[in-house]
Amino acid sequence: MTYRCVDQLQREAGGIAPICELLDVSRSGYYASRKRLQEPHRICPLATQIEASFHASGRSYGSRRIKAALVHQGVSVGRHRVRNIMRKKGLRPVWRRKFVHTTDSRHDLPVAPNLLNREFDPVAPNLAWVADLTYIRTRTGWLYLAAVMDLFSRKIVGWAMAPTMPAELVCQALQVAIGQREVTPGLLVHRDRGSQYASELHRKLLEQYGLQTSMSRKGNCWDNSVMERFFLSLEMERVWLRDYANQAEAEKDVADYIVGFYNSVRLHSKLGYQSVTVHTLASFIHDGHHHPHHEKTFFLPCARQET
Repeated sequence: MTYRCVDQLQREAGGIAPICELLDVSRSGYYASRKRLQEPHRICPLATQIEASFHASGRSYGSRRIKAALVHQGVSVGRHRVRNIMRKKGLRPVWRRKFVHTTDSRHDLPVAPNLLNREFDPVAPNLAWVADLTYIRTRTGWLYLAAVMDLFSRKIVGWAMAPTMPAELVCQALQVAIGQREVTPGLLVHRDRGSQYASELHRKLLEQYGLQTSMSRKGNCWDNSVMERFFLSLEMERVWLRDYANQAEAEKDVADYIVGFYNSVRLHSKLGYQSVTVHTLASFIHDGHHHPHHEKTFFLPCARQET
């Protein structure tokens, strides 16, 4: 700041020596400052990597996940430095609206007890799944998404989308999950008390495969908070950043988020800032398996209920 004052006074009065003496600064320091300003701006490799990771996440990562992403790339850096660089670069996650719950539990259909009881950390795949339903706004109307998650890896193992939300939609998502996994009787499927999940059609599908049924307590969103968190991540990290022209566009983009980001790349704090893929492979290596036997094939389900 002082050297800028020297510049200004020198332009007005002339003579560097008396001005430097007046402001009690050295002439050598002044000239060194001018030289630094004339040098080309240096590119900071770390700042470039941080910016690349931020945009690769769809502008959704904060400093914690950016730090974790860099560590996975072999870059040793502290979170505070990441945060400072992000602040200087104006890199802020784009989060906006609040999550709105969708299903309606006001019905007279049978409900199941809460067998899951917030035990969100099973020791192996295909022991406990959670399911839920949400909606996505488009210019031509709503698109409804039903999804099923394996709690062990937080992977979305099945989903379906449609312009309406009948019981067939949630059944379709569950059927996709069953079709892709080696499901054995006794697997626990937890969901909320929405009429679609309490329907006879959904109950019969669970009975057909010998799956245990569990439901959240009335008015208690925390009983299915992991699935709620997935929908919130989907909306904050993708849906709220878009303006979908129609349902087909939204459906394609949501499928891309699930397959291309959430299930494969996104770093999950619950998994120690690992991706679902890395966590799954690490768990099977640890258990002495050569490949994930619990999954029949890699898939990209984009099921859609026709109207």
